[in-house]
Amino acid sequence: MPVWKCSECGYTIDKDVPPTECPSCKKKCEFIDVSCYIPECGGSDSKNIDQQVFSGRVKK
Repeated sequence: MPVWKCSECGYTIDKDVPPTECPSCKKKCEFIDVSCYIPECGGSDSKNIDQQVFSGRVKK
């Protein structure tokens, strides 16, 4: 099941689809799928990578 993160307050929720309104900040926010933390999921430009986990650099 995906983990969705609110773009406004950082609240996370486990649901099949994100809510239209954040249960925490009560705003209509963009929810980003943060359930995938490997570069193969789209890289740093895909908005589904936690920047604390993925640095965007590839080690050679």
